[in-house]
Amino acid sequence: MARRKKIKEKITLHPVMTFIVLIVIAIIISGVLSIFNVSVTYNALNSSKLDYVSTTESVNSLFNLSGIKYIFSNTVSNFANFTVLSHLIIVLIGIGVMEYSGFLKTAVGLLTKKAQKNVITYVIVLFCLLASIMDNLPFIAFIPLTALIFKYGKRNPCIGIIASFASLTCGHGLSLFFSSVDSSLAKLTTNAAHILDANFTFNTFALFLIMLVAIILMSFVITHITENYIARKLPKYEFEDDETLADDKISRGEIRGLLMAGLGSLAYLLIFIYNIIPGLPLSGNFLNYSETLYIDKLFGSNSFFANGFVFIVTILFIIWGLLYGIGAKTIKNNRDFVESIGYSLNGIGKTLVLIFAGATFISIFKQTNIGYIITAGLAKAIGESGFSGLSLVFLLFVVSAVSTLFVPGAVAKWAILSPTVVPAFINVGISGVFAQLVFRFGECVTLGLTPLFAYFIVYLAYLEKYNQNEKTTSLSSAIKYQAPYSACTAGILIALIVLWFLISLPLGVGGYVAV
Repeated sequence: MARRKKIKEKITLHPVMTFIVLIVIAIIISGVLSIFNVSVTYNALNSSKLDYVSTTESVNSLFNLSGIKYIFSNTVSNFANFTVLSHLIIVLIGIGVMEYSGFLKTAVGLLTKKAQKNVITYVIVLFCLLASIMDNLPFIAFIPLTALIFKYGKRNPCIGIIASFASLTCGHGLSLFFSSVDSSLAKLTTNAAHILDANFTFNTFALFLIMLVAIILMSFVITHITENYIARKLPKYEFEDDETLADDKISRGEIRGLLMAGLGSLAYLLIFIYNIIPGLPLSGNFLNYSETLYIDKLFGSNSFFANGFVFIVTILFIIWGLLYGIGAKTIKNNRDFVESIGYSLNGIGKTLVLIFAGATFISIFKQTNIGYIITAGLAKAIGESGFSGLSLVFLLFVVSAVSTLFVPGAVAKWAILSPTVVPAFINVGISGVFAQLVFRFGECVTLGLTPLFAYFIVYLAYLEKYNQNEKTTSLSSAIKYQAPYSACTAGILIALIVLWFLISLPLGVGGYVAV
């Protein structure tokens, strides 16, 4: 038996080595597919003329001289431009100040000391689900923060990492209000629908009702899985003396620090809130007025918030940590402050190596174009299926889930799928709004299962950071932790789709199942 365990440990690959193997496999497959001239021709949409344009996606081989040149020429620049890395480092600076000063330990203790474990988990899960309005930005802050919240609460930090990542991915397509991604998808849906219906419009609250029900159900289910499966499956976590909440009462210095942190952050937040409210005297300075919808003005690709949100959050974290540290006298001089800035970056070397390997795999796979060929092929299959009713709805749900494994980006997928899917739905009496809903629901099922999703690497890196076992956290283990969430998400969202389809309930304000 002991010999079998040793053999198993030997064949368990470190995530970095797994990414290297995946890189080699992607290169070889691109070469093989290129030899056979694998390509897919599908109908793309010319939005200006409201007509179809025949488009062909072909494999880009990296298993040749030009491919090797691409890898060696672009690997460094791809890593340097990998925004996940730069955002993570910036956020960790703010988290480091909060952790070094003791703000996180005191704040978590104050908020959770008398609360039940499942209540704390539920609040975190619900907050992560509602954060989908900010697209991918919460992944950077929430995963490290939830790990610390669970650690200071004398629980395995990996529980928080797994639960927050599951909530963010399974809830990625669930948004009560239009996010910038929803807005971009709605534009594609509208353009595709205008081929058959020039009067088609997409209300920003068209999916509000079904999204509300989905978020409520998902919050309870994810909490249940976390507490009754994940928490019991993970091994006991060994804490050091300074890694848990103090049992004594909060001191005057800590109270003073919390008050200073609260007042300072309140002033900071009021300034920003005032500057994102349009129509008031000297307000709205942080909005992009070249956009039409408010959410695009706030979170659009060229908006101040989209480009500066990570730094905005980091400054808030620094204010919390610094002012608390001054009040509690845990930060006494500028040297302490500088020490706190780099506190969370200590021992980040392994994380950087893992991110480098993951980022290289993502860039190489994207360059092969295999993901877009798979998506285009699935789009073509929908157009040629001849399905109608629930069979067509289920087909789109499956196509969305499968294509997300290879192309995690929602807008990139829908740009390929919508010209075929939306007219196919309208032709059988199903609205384009419902088509977009089914597409978004399908994404939620598999987004947390693919290492091609950039933020999966952050999730994997933090699992490994808090792993106390001699055996490393493998890529397959990280995926297995997400599997029960994915399965339950599929069941819940399919049930909602069927219920709304059969009863023809309104999806929201101006959103219906039928045309």
